Parts: sequence; C-alpha cells; structure tokens
Amino acid sequence: MKRRHFLQTAALAPFASMGVRASTTAPIPMGKAENCIFIWLGGGMCQIDTFDPKALGDPKANPKKAGSAYPSIETSVPGVRVCEHLPKTARQMEHVTAVRTVFHNVINEHAIATNFVHTGRPVSGNASYPSIGSIVAHQRGAANPKVPAYMLIGYPSPSRGPGFLGAKYGNIYLSDTKAGPSGFTRPEYVTSQRVSAREKLLKPLQERAAQDSSLADYEAAQREGLRLAGPEFMRNFNLDEESSDLRNAYGSEFGQRCLLARRLIQDGVRFIEVSHNLGFVNGTGWDTHNDGQLNQHLLIKDLDDALATLIADLKAHGILDKTLIAIGTEFGRPPEFDGGGGRGHQCTTFSMILAGGGLKHCGAYGVTDDLSKKIVENPVSTPDFHATIHAALGINPSHELMDASRPVPITDGGKPIAALFG
Repeated sequence: MKRRHFLQTAALAPFASMGVRASTTAPIPMGKAENCIFIWLGGGMCQIDTFDPKALGDPKANPKKAGSAYPSIETSVPGVRVCEHLPKTARQMEHVTAVRTVFHNVINEHAIATNFVHTGRPVSGNASYPSIGSIVAHQRGAANPKVPAYMLIGYPSPSRGPGFLGAKYGNIYLSDTKAGPSGFTRPEYVTSQRVSAREKLLKPLQERAAQDSSLADYEAAQREGLRLAGPEFMRNFNLDEESSDLRNAYGSEFGQRCLLARRLIQDGVRFIEVSHNLGFVNGTGWDTHNDGQLNQHLLIKDLDDALATLIADLKAHGILDKTLIAIGTEFGRPPEFDGGGGRGHQCTTFSMILAGGGLKHCGAYGVTDDLSKKIVENPVSTPDFHATIHAALGINPSHELMDASRPVPITDGGKPIAALFG
C-alpha cells in the first residue's frame, strides 16, 4: 500500500463507525422538475397500514398479533401492493414511488423528528438550520417574480423556517384556503393611492436598515408582503373558479388545499407545503395511539382522494413531469399494537412518497422485513430523501450554503436515489 493511500485510509477510519460516507466521484443525477408540492402528514403515517402492507395483524387477539390493520390490494405496478383504502392512488402507482426504507436515528418524539425531517439535521445549540422549503426558495427562487417562492398551507413553526438563511427565504403561510394569507387582502377603503402614500412614508424607515443585518432581512420580507398584497396574487385563492366536479373529486378541506397548491404552482410558486395533520378526522391525526387507530382509515381515504386527484389534475394540465409531489412524515409506526389497540412510534424504517417530477417511478423502492420493522434492501436516510428532492429540482445536494463564515452543505451527506433518475 502506498504511503498516501495509507494515510487517507487512516484519516477516514474514525468516521466509518459514525456512518459518515467518504466522498465519491460518481456524478450527481439531476432532474428537470420546476416546482414541488410537499405534503406533510403530521403525527407519523403508519407505513404498514398504507404503502408497505404486510400480513394482517389482530389488535383484539390475546395476545395481540402484530401486522397490518387492513388487507392490501394490487396496483398499476405489478408486484407492488398498497392498503385497501388507497384504491385511487393504486391505479396511479406508475407515477408514484413509495420509498419504503426511509430511516433516521433521532429520538421518537414529534417535535424533534419533525424538525429533522424538515431540515435534514438534528437540533443544534449553535446553529438554526433552514427547512427544505427555504433551501429550495434560496436556490431556485420563485418561477414568477410576482409571487412568493415558498408557501405553507398550515401553521408555521421554526422547523419550517429559513434558519440561518434569513427571513427573506421564509414562508408565507395560510390556514384558510378561501381567505388566503392573513393581511394580504386590503380593506375596500384602502385605495391604490392610499397604499402609495403609505409606502412613501415607510420608505425612509426601511432605508435605515443596515445591510447584512437581521433588520434588513425583515425589511426585505416586509417589502415582499407589500408587493404581494392585492387582487392579482389573491385571485389564486378563489377556488370557485374551478369546476364543481374537480373540487368534489379533491374531497375534504385537505383536498382543497391540494387544489390550491396546484393553482399556486401554476402561478409560479416554487415550493408549497400542504399540511394534513387534521386531528378532527379521527381525533388524533396520524398519531394513531389507542382509539386513534379506529378511524385511521378515514385519514387514509382522505389522502387517497386528494393525492390521486392531484396526480391526475397535474397530468391533465401537462405539468406532472414538472411538479414533484413529496409526502413526508416524522416517523412511522411499529407493527405491534399498543394496549389501547393503536400503535407507537418507529423511526428505524418508515415510508415517504414521491410522485411526478419527471422521475423514473417504480411503484416502490426498498424492501423491509415481514413486519416493516427492519430494512432488508436499499436503506434511504432522511438526508438521502432530501437529496433526491433537491436533485429532482436541479439543485446540487452537496452545494454549500454559508452560515456566517461557516460553509454548510445543503444536505448532511445525502445521496439521491439514483434508480429514480433515468
């Protein structure tokens, strides 16, 4: 062994046990997607009851029998099955890849895991890392200068924020699809002339903000809000412009959020997160402990209506290949039933979903064991899943961002799923 090779090997050895990968010269695959709709299933979608079904279990047996809660059905991709409550999505699986072997090693606690799946990094005491939406906004910007780059249909949190990138790359959020973002609709008595006069009064104060300061970041966000307020952008939130048949096909409030996401994508918004942690459907949302399991099928059917219609709608508008749909959740759930007949938390393997975006879909990627508890083939770390989204959008996942003077790669060593890039 040559001395140089020996020294390189010795230098990398301490990192091998930590799971840090040595860099490779393999080219990073790049896709041609233009935008992303990121659907968030808050609470922890149970993979064994949705996209990675196994043999049936029985929560009423004594002792309880681990396994799926529902029978499975065939899909449009031979050999790939999903739960019986996903029949509409099953017919569209040639446009979908259920990534069944996602994992992370952070604690099985909602807030910490939610932060990790949004940022790809654990919580740090000395750094505030940006969410995937903020990174996409930073790297790609809006496709239309008249709209924001990153929007959130749901409630904001630091996990979904811009971190060290600054407020300029934060999200604009709304929780009511009809009303749109709060404060963006002007009262009728505030005419264009009055708006112009107010902006002239505000301008000297804005100009006092020192460049590269936190105040300057917020001043930029303020300008953005003033620019977007008004009828042109707010027209996107008038869902009555869509046919009643299409609105009915999308289904519930969650479905209407997905329909709105399609309209915003068409207007040039680059990244939209759509939240589906609607606890009122089954009382607990996707966090199906105890009695939450009893009506979990209502959540799954809700997802099925919206997801299948979104795929078909994007295809009908000719933008499915340009729009990546990603479905994320903070962790999965174990095959065992808890004392109340529900399920606990599991981060060792769970499913997240990709659809459209010009990827080479295969119905399912990765193999788990007979109970969807351990990974058998093709593990996908959370940074790998992020890297796949970035690469699909033409963003280099190893590109370095700057946190003050410290370089931070976009993903924490994530590698795109090469099989999805043809």
